[in-house]
Amino acid sequence: MLRLFWSQLPFHNGITKVPRVRHALQVTAAGATQWQVRRSSDLQRPVSVSNSRQTSVYEEQMYKQWLKDSSSVHASWDTFFRSLKQEVTVSQQQTVGKDALQSPTTLPVEGAGVQLSPAPSAEASSVMRTIDDHLAVQAIIRAYQVRGHHTAQLDPMRITRVHFETELHVELKHANFSDPDMEKVFLLPKSCYIGGASKALPLGEIIKRLDETYCRHIGVEFMFINNFTQCDWIRRRFETPGVMAISSEEKKLLLARLLRSTRFEDFMKEHWTAEKRFGVEGCEVLIPAMKQVIDTSASLGVESFIMGMPHRGRLNVLANVCRKPLEQIFCQFETLEPTDEGSGDVKYHLGCSTIVSNHATNKDIHLAIVANPSHLEAVDPVVQGKTYAEQFYRGDQDGKKVMSILVHGDAAFCGQGVVYETFHLSDLPKYTTKGTVHIVVNNQIGFTTDPRMARSSPYCTDVARVVNAPIFHVNADDPEAVMHVCKVAAEWRHTFGKDVVVDLVSYRRYGHNEVDEPKFTQPLMCKRIAAIPKILDQYVEKLVAEGTVTGEQVKHLVSDYDQVLNRAYEAKLTGKTGIAMWLDSPWTGFFAGKDPLKLPDTHVSESLLLDIGHKFSREPENFSCHKALLKTLRDRAKMIQNRIADWAIAEAFAFGSLLLEGVHVRLSGQDVERGTFSHRHHVLHDQLVDKKTFVPLSHLSSSQAPYTVCNSSLSEFGVLGFELGFSSTNPNALVCWEAQFGDFANTAQCITDQFICSGQAKWMRQSGIVLLLPHGYEGMGPEHSSARLERFLQLCGDDADYFPPLGHTFGIQQLNECNWIVAQCTTPANFFHALRRQIQLPFRKPLVLMTPKSLLRHPDARSSFDDMVDGSHFMRVIPEGGAAADAPAAVRRHILCSGKIYYDLIKERNKRQLDDKIAITRIEQLSPFPFDLIATAVTKYPHADLVWCQEEHKNMGAWTYVRPRIVTSVHGGQRVRYVGRGPSAATATGNKYLHVTEMQLIFDNALAYDGVPEHTANVVL
Repeated sequence: MLRLFWSQLPFHNGITKVPRVRHALQVTAAGATQWQVRRSSDLQRPVSVSNSRQTSVYEEQMYKQWLKDSSSVHASWDTFFRSLKQEVTVSQQQTVGKDALQSPTTLPVEGAGVQLSPAPSAEASSVMRTIDDHLAVQAIIRAYQVRGHHTAQLDPMRITRVHFETELHVELKHANFSDPDMEKVFLLPKSCYIGGASKALPLGEIIKRLDETYCRHIGVEFMFINNFTQCDWIRRRFETPGVMAISSEEKKLLLARLLRSTRFEDFMKEHWTAEKRFGVEGCEVLIPAMKQVIDTSASLGVESFIMGMPHRGRLNVLANVCRKPLEQIFCQFETLEPTDEGSGDVKYHLGCSTIVSNHATNKDIHLAIVANPSHLEAVDPVVQGKTYAEQFYRGDQDGKKVMSILVHGDAAFCGQGVVYETFHLSDLPKYTTKGTVHIVVNNQIGFTTDPRMARSSPYCTDVARVVNAPIFHVNADDPEAVMHVCKVAAEWRHTFGKDVVVDLVSYRRYGHNEVDEPKFTQPLMCKRIAAIPKILDQYVEKLVAEGTVTGEQVKHLVSDYDQVLNRAYEAKLTGKTGIAMWLDSPWTGFFAGKDPLKLPDTHVSESLLLDIGHKFSREPENFSCHKALLKTLRDRAKMIQNRIADWAIAEAFAFGSLLLEGVHVRLSGQDVERGTFSHRHHVLHDQLVDKKTFVPLSHLSSSQAPYTVCNSSLSEFGVLGFELGFSSTNPNALVCWEAQFGDFANTAQCITDQFICSGQAKWMRQSGIVLLLPHGYEGMGPEHSSARLERFLQLCGDDADYFPPLGHTFGIQQLNECNWIVAQCTTPANFFHALRRQIQLPFRKPLVLMTPKSLLRHPDARSSFDDMVDGSHFMRVIPEGGAAADAPAAVRRHILCSGKIYYDLIKERNKRQLDDKIAITRIEQLSPFPFDLIATAVTKYPHADLVWCQEEHKNMGAWTYVRPRIVTSVHGGQRVRYVGRGPSAATATGNKYLHVTEMQLIFDNALAYDGVPEHTANVVL
């Protein structure tokens, strides 16, 4: 029973080697777990040790046994009794006389039980009291470490205080120490560093130092971390006496940075009073904080910093952290003609990429701020992907050269789910950036919503606890405390390669933006803020009082920076403005020497296909494959021998040929290693040896580029954002993200809407990312049928009524001018060419591919090597190639379609013996729309009526996109009719009977023509 009792105590974890007999676990009605320090007599004992007398007997017995043989007791008792001996010497026998350490009265023992002795001797009672006091002190120390942040003075406004079930003073009250006890000297545990060189301190001094460490302007939240080394590392960085002190020179540097941050905002307010700029007033310390993280990290070897942040404070960061030329920033406030194409974006969304000389190292470092929309935290995974890509291409496996910094707002940090998704990428093998420094600009308010309505957790930063990230809360009006916290955060990231959060508890001096009136909803808060002096004024007063600087020196600093601002203001009143200078990912040299209107070759040699095919289909040596996989490999080998490729082989050909050309290929998403439909099998698993795998495409050649294929977490928003960031770093890499089903891609709609489809128009940021979205109606219900093709087509920025000028550059010109490519391939060969074209193009455009499901194994959905070798290319349109094409004048109906339904129509047409009466043309590339090829295809069949057939509902699929463009292609000379499912709210039926019935009606209507009666109306169901 005693062993069971010890195992249930919270400190039975190896952190401190002293028996914790004084701590009782309580669970409140609200469910909060509390630890309270009590005397031994107050502690509820287990059945076998049920009262204080029995406990004293047990302790005496342990002590007596230890005196005889220290190895006969548990190591924790041995450590404690040795410490007790030392304490007696230190405290000059204040509490315990010399005789107290002698052997206590002999305890009679009968049989296996414990024979209770008379009341303990005076010496023994004294020892027990000392034990109790010693344990109480250790409990107090731990209470400060665990809950000191509960009572820390974090709020500069002094109006907000988190309510906790257990407060620190309650624990101290239960310790039952009186004023005379404050002079007693106690040994400090090894896991406490407040003593410095001293191993023992008076109780009063212990409490004073703990209070200064944990309850002033810094709240350290870290004891939830289940790693002793990491917790101990943090204790050292905050408890060691004098550790927070900074030199006079460091104070002057801090002052200069704080001054620039403050004066920049003042200058903007003076010159653009009615303009939105989302200033950082109330948290001006953000600039020195970020620079401290950068300086510390640069001193530790980091050379490149990738940063993401919301709009608040962005202009200040661009100016005073990234050193963006001020005149370029000020130009954004003027009504100047743009020099670049595209929509552009508001100034507080723009990014940059700069090389600056670092103050701490005198070496050049790279700073990049990623452009972002107003969707506050959406940029988080993009930053992580870009950071990981830089680390990958530098070979920086430990993240010592490249790191990310993410700045958050308090309401968004706890409110946006993508924050959680991004945190859960932080330690995954193919996604980890080896730690991110998160800085929360905690205004203690959202737009108008205060924390009581914005979150259920005590802190806005509690989401970080899920990945054991330490959280350093700090009063933002104490700049020196902020500097220490940021220094520790950077060192933590360097030491452990883990995320860390700095919570700058501050306020918002003005409204959500400069034209907002916050007094409508927070009148008392605004009144309190108005009475708070600026942090710069507070710090100047402090430094002048201590003699670090003089008032005259401060005036000179202000004057000098004001001159810099004024010169930039005068220089900005010129000509035009553009967004090219705001690129966050410049691809130096990529576009040089390339003809933007040259359509590239995408074919390869047959010998290359055979080489890749043999290696992709062979069984690994000394490897136990699954029996079903062995059959799959044999089937692949047979197809290679017959010069045939299915979808999996065509994909392997595309990836493999690029790898052999030196192009890195990265395939990411849920279950992509095997493939959702068990068709890919790019990672083979040994059936007998755990974690033994084989990746065939990584063993094509010793000189090939690396191939990365990785299953992701069950996240779309976070992972697609990550892959987008990865793709923006290196244009010479094929980056693919595959949805488990295309239906789930709408969870990442923010990334597709705000970044991928519009990124070039807003920020001139190109990306060649590929979205693979399984799509097709096969009776699998409304959540496993549609990738929402219509939504991607709606986001295409082309004009349905404009037929571009014809010429030999028609196709490439369209690609050059589009915002992205949307395709639905019906052959493995076209899929092969589409993937290779992404890299061969002289520019980069996102590619959205509707990929098949049943066609992955369809016997007709296979391609000959002839369609991938010399002379082959990507086909935007695949025209009719059967009997109808041989006698076009006899054709009575011409069906245009896209995707899987082509194979269904072919089968039905053949069954009804209408091969010579009905022509079927496939549109493979839906956007940019192939006006030229459709015009040619339609005019070929002069006597045929024209039909668009799709399996999606009428308000979905490609119909609304292709209809006006087909009309434009034929210059309005022919009417196009619709055949497909009728309008619906749901994407598909979940009833098998209805699905089959719907498909049959589609076939009946699609294959009807003049002379053949239609079974139902054109619009079915």
